Amino acid sequence: MKLNTIAPAIGAKRDRIRVGRGIGSGLGKTAGRGHKGQHARSGGYHKVGFEGGQMPLQRRIPKRGFRNAQAPSVTEITLEMLESAAIAGVVDLEALRLRRFVRGSSTSVKVIQTGELHSAITVKGLRASAGARKAIELAGGKVED
Repeated sequence: MKLNTIAPAIGAKRDRIRVGRGIGSGLGKTAGRGHKGQHARSGGYHKVGFEGGQMPLQRRIPKRGFRNAQAPSVTEITLEMLESAAIAGVVDLEALRLRRFVRGSSTSVKVIQTGELHSAITVKGLRASAGARKAIELAGGKVED
């Protein structure tokens, strides 16, 4: 790719419509704005969601739910992901971050029983579901809290 060959995708750019250029253009006289009123005037328009004084839709509909900003974000890790993140048979939060399984502001990690585990792995500092703990121990590994 070269800078002089970069172009927008076909159909991404349209020619601008020249309004108010005579009756033959189809957009002469009022230039597609209709007759008089707020929409016909320059600068005259209302805010988004305004319904002419009627209670707007976003205020008529009941509000539901709540998302707690302080709630801990738990990242789920499968057994297969755990196996691929193992460094010398040990998996901890740092190993998962290196493999990009855990990103950003995730505060805790939980291992869930999805997939299969073929090698013995020591899990350090991660939570594990009962099924995942059993699968890790069956493969010859252990879970250290």
